[in-house]
Amino acid sequence: MLTPTEHDLAAAPPGAATVTFCFSDGVERSVAVPSGGSILAAGLEAGLPLTHQCRSGTCSSCLATLTAGDTGPVPGSNSSLFASEMAAGKRLLCVSQARGDCRFALDYASSGGEQVTTAQTFVNTVERVAADVMRLELELAEGSWIDFRPGQFIQLSVPGTDQTRSYSIASTPAQLPKIELLVRLIPGGVMSDWLLNRAAADAVVEIAGPYGAFFLREGEKAPHIMIAGGTGLAPMMAMIDQIRARPGRKPQILLSFGCTSVAGLFHREALALRQHWLPGLQVHLSVDHGAAVDGVRVGNPVEVVGQGGALDPASVAYLCGPPGMVEAARGHLEALGLSPENIFSERFVAS
Repeated sequence: MLTPTEHDLAAAPPGAATVTFCFSDGVERSVAVPSGGSILAAGLEAGLPLTHQCRSGTCSSCLATLTAGDTGPVPGSNSSLFASEMAAGKRLLCVSQARGDCRFALDYASSGGEQVTTAQTFVNTVERVAADVMRLELELAEGSWIDFRPGQFIQLSVPGTDQTRSYSIASTPAQLPKIELLVRLIPGGVMSDWLLNRAAADAVVEIAGPYGAFFLREGEKAPHIMIAGGTGLAPMMAMIDQIRARPGRKPQILLSFGCTSVAGLFHREALALRQHWLPGLQVHLSVDHGAAVDGVRVGNPVEVVGQGGALDPASVAYLCGPPGMVEAARGHLEALGLSPENIFSERFVAS
């Protein structure tokens, strides 16, 4: 049983730095990280329950907040974090090396974050909901289970291939054993090919997860701002449904959702239904080009935020979609007065 003062530090090799991890339950654990080595790798080698997935700086699962000391990039690595996130102290442990002793705050307990599990599912529904978007509903097989928080993603093994793809979950844990995904169709993509040509009811799909540090912060009463591009709507749907289901006063929610064209817009009826359920939910729909139609403006989903008046500086923002949109949204919200610590994001990068 760990105590709040337990350390794992053994005799440190020459040039090693002491890195201390502060878990959300008050437990602190320290490890020696060799010069130039990955902080995540050293922590895992010491047996620390550090959440991770890709180990290459792309998935953000190993996100932590640097509270003391300094870090630099592991030679030859790349981080998907924006400059503003780095300035706010965010670091990806897998691609960070310690420049001297340092401390990190983690938003999960010393018992570990969500345990990544592998599960068998079968296909319930494959439905084309837009020109380039498919809705895939899976159902966990008997004896399989997976836990997740709204906003997180899972990894699918593409049937008939050795490839895997990651998708945010569009449903909530309360809807298990059913899991809904929104998949963008990519010409020549292995998942797109399977969905269009071979996927059928009862087909077996193996999944693993959950992954990611992008999830709904429970208990927040401040206004919520959600900006989604394309299938970046998926985690927002899960978050909105989770907010609706929880007891007590609901926060005001502003959702700005954009797609390339009107033909690419989807879930309009589903969003209208949620506005009926949640009077505090305001939805803006945008398309990049084409003529404006009823309820849909031409422009990007970022610029509409803040046009209705000043934002509450305590607002919590969730951003999901293409990297360019997410970066623009983060800069826009910071310029409107939101604290970087209250802005959470997930970037979709094509495989």
